[in-house]
This record gives sequence, C-alpha cells and structure tokens, in this order.
Amino acid sequence: MVTRRQFCAAPAFLRALSKSKPNLLLLMSDQHRADWMGCDGNGAVKTPNLDRLSAEGVRFRHAYSSTPTCTPARAGLLTGMSPWRHGMLGYGRVAASYPAEMPRVLGASGYHTLGIGKMHWTPQRHLHGFHQTILDESGRAESKDFRSDYRAWFASEAPNLNPDATGIGFNDYTARPYVLPERLHPTTWTANTAVNFLESYEKPEPFFLKVSFARPHSPYDPPQRFWDEYKDVALPKARTGKWAEKYRPRNSQRDDIWHGDVGQDLVRRARIGYSGSVSFVDSQLGRVLAALDKRGWMEDTLIIYLSDHGDMTGDHYLWRKSYAYQASARIPMLVRGPGAARGTVSDVPVEIRDILPTFAAAAGASLPDACDGQNLLRAQRDWIDLEHDVCYDRVNHWTALTDGKWKYIYHAFDGAEQLFDLVNDPHELNESADEAQLRLWRARMVDHLSVRGDKWVQNGKLVPRPASMLYGANYPAPPR
Repeated sequence: MVTRRQFCAAPAFLRALSKSKPNLLLLMSDQHRADWMGCDGNGAVKTPNLDRLSAEGVRFRHAYSSTPTCTPARAGLLTGMSPWRHGMLGYGRVAASYPAEMPRVLGASGYHTLGIGKMHWTPQRHLHGFHQTILDESGRAESKDFRSDYRAWFASEAPNLNPDATGIGFNDYTARPYVLPERLHPTTWTANTAVNFLESYEKPEPFFLKVSFARPHSPYDPPQRFWDEYKDVALPKARTGKWAEKYRPRNSQRDDIWHGDVGQDLVRRARIGYSGSVSFVDSQLGRVLAALDKRGWMEDTLIIYLSDHGDMTGDHYLWRKSYAYQASARIPMLVRGPGAARGTVSDVPVEIRDILPTFAAAAGASLPDACDGQNLLRAQRDWIDLEHDVCYDRVNHWTALTDGKWKYIYHAFDGAEQLFDLVNDPHELNESADEAQLRLWRARMVDHLSVRGDKWVQNGKLVPRPASMLYGANYPAPPR
C-alpha cells in the first residue's frame, strides 16, 4: 500500500499514477427532480449541459433518493450505505463520523480531495476526510460559530448589500427574479470557485472534486435572464391524483407550506422560478465542464451528476420534498467518462448509496465492508428501498419499495398502502388495484423490514409505526 508520505517523496511515480487513475468529478444540485431535464423527456426545460452528459454517458432512468431530504440523502452519499445502515431515517444530523466516508476512502487511495458548495454537515467545518471544503450552506448562513465562505465572500465583495435581498424563504413556494447582480448569486460563486480550482490545479495527484450547488432548491430566484426564458413557455402543469384530495387545503397561510392548492397561476409562477433555477445551474455546470475540457482532462475524468432529492412543485398539492412520490424521490443520475457507455439509458434501479462504490472502483480502492451500495456501471438489483421518518406532520411517515416500474408505499402512521403502476401511470395519478402485485410487494416489504424487529413486523405482518424514529439502531454514537 502506498502511503501519503511515499506520495510526497515520489513525484515521478505520482505522475505515472495520475495517468492510470481518472480524476473524479461529482456535480451535485439540491432538490432537482429528475423529470426537469431535456434528456429525461421534458422538452420545455433547457438543460444543454446535462443533456450533453447524458448523450456522452449513461443516464439512469430509475435513480432514487432513498430518504429524500437533504441531510439523510447526504449521509447516504458520504457513506455508501442504505438508510438503515447509516442510521438516519429522516431529516436529522449527519453524524460526526462513519465506518466509511467517501473523501476518506478516495484520499487514502491517493486523491487530492476538495468539496465546494453545500455539504450540509454538522458541524459545518467537519471535513469527513476532505483535504479542504469551501462552503455555501444556503439557509444555515450565520451563527456565532459559523459563517459560510460564500457569505464571507459576499460581505467583502458587496458590503452594503444584503445577500437575502430577494426576500424569499429557503422553503417558500413563491418565486421572483434575483434582485442583485448575477455575479453575486451563490450559484455563480459555486461555479467560479470550481473553475478557479480546475484552472490552477497543478498537484501530481489525481483529484476528487465535489461541486455542490444549493439550487434549484428554493428560494426560486434565478437571474432575470433565466426568469425571462420561461415567462411564455408552456411548462408542465401540476398533476394531482384523486387520492391526493386530502392535500388540497393549505396546511398554513405561510409561504413555506408542505401541502395546499395555491391555484394554477401561483403554481406556474413557482415553476417559472424553479425552471429558471434549473437552467441557471445547468449553465454554471457548463462553465465547470468547459474548464475541465480546457485542461484536456475531459476524457480522463469520471463525472457523475445527481441531486439529493426532487421537488414536488405542486404535484398532488404537495410542496418541497420528503415524499415517496416520483417528483420527490426520483433524481437525475448521469455518468460520463471511463467505463461509461456513451449514449445509453439504464433501467437498473440505483440510488445515492451507489456513488461511493462507483468512485472507489474507478480509483482502484477496496470497497469498505460497511458499504452496501453498488458500482453504478455494474449495478444489478431488482428494486430499491425508500423511507422517511415523520416530516412536517405525523401523517407524513412511510417506507416504500420500487423497481421503477411498480412502487409500493406503506404509510407508517396508520398502515395505509399505495401501489402505483409507473409504466402505465408514470405520474402516480391512480392507485393500482392489482392484487397480485400488491401481495408481491407487501411480502417484499415484510422481508425487507423483518430484520429491524417487532416495531416494524409482527407475526409476518407490517405494523403501523405512528411514533417517530428519526435515528435507527445503527446511527453512530456521538464521539466522547
């Protein structure tokens, strides 16, 4: 095994090693639903750079976020583990350390590691194996113990301006154009920081670079030019199943509702802002790719694009995330570079836990025993598990299974079940009455949850779990 000390002492060896190992580029956005890309069939939304990655690599049609909110999704990304294995069953705090962590695994394999943008860890400055992080933590901006690098930069660049001047909350459904110069937007800052790294990188080691944008997560605040791009575009309208009628009433009069019918005009406005934010992120991804290409590294870099979860944007009268439904749980997953067949679409169900094993394989690193994800480029599984502990309200608490063709949801609050035929009903408008499929997927869920004990399965049957269990038995104990 080559140690870091040997790396420093052997630059010629390192130069040879860097040619044998690809650079690793993880491009990530926050709250990007999979069907809001041109390459996924949405002709109204302009995403030329994501479409390019898809055309030159592999797009995974059935990619999911197992626990579709920010922090548990990022725990899965960090560890390569399923929710039960890493212990975060809902929106909690990423633990201080885990048996396996992506930056640590790749750093030990000879990579220089840098994270830019939103990590969403606690404490925020904890590196989890990165050599360095340069942070934009969006809504978690200021405290007595923390100030993000983006906010510090903004204060020095525009000391007389307010970075939140647009006036939209970080979970609001309202939308309007960004009121400050585009160069001050956090999306621009994140791309600038990544471009600066790529333009100046001279280390002999291959790099692992994570570029994590805080948008298109609300606030839906794209620059004016991206807002104008969609003012007259026929964007997809919100779709609502009959089963979702219970979500029509607003749960509050605030702008950060989790359910409620706000009317077609406000839904459209939200989707204009969301679409503009998606295209803005795409344009900045293009700048990162151009910098990579300028250095001549495009073909020697394994690139993965994903999001931590989706965004309901009014579908089924729901807003934000944390749901088993497609707009919340299905995510973009694009892989381009060494080993990725160009212009292919995979139907294998994959998940965020599969990123670490994919990069570890490319790096020639041994996959830690703690990981239970798979290399995306060789993944084989029949279905993927999804779940979320109580979020927003005690009724929003569920476990689910899907293969991308069928989806079974067990609502833990009262034991209600939903089954959707995603082939014939991709927008989940009608609950399927197929008894054979219902029995099949229910039995799979029983088998999946049985290892967790009698709080989950009793006498071979699923049992309601109205009480919250935010952290499972495998959540790491806090360090002493």
